[in-house]
Amino acid sequence: MSQDRLTKLECTECKRVTSHTFKNKKKLQTRLELKKFCKWCKKHTPHKETK
Repeated sequence: MSQDRLTKLECTECKRVTSHTFKNKKKLQTRLELKKFCKWCKKHTPHKETK
């Protein structure tokens, strides 16, 4: 696993970086958005990819 494929996911409600994931940058050109559990909000919220 290489570091260039690693992306940070930020919670859209509390604006904290809560998780990391891997992304194939050749196939996915748009920003990733996933619904994940945020441990600060204590609920499932949409998470968007940050820079």
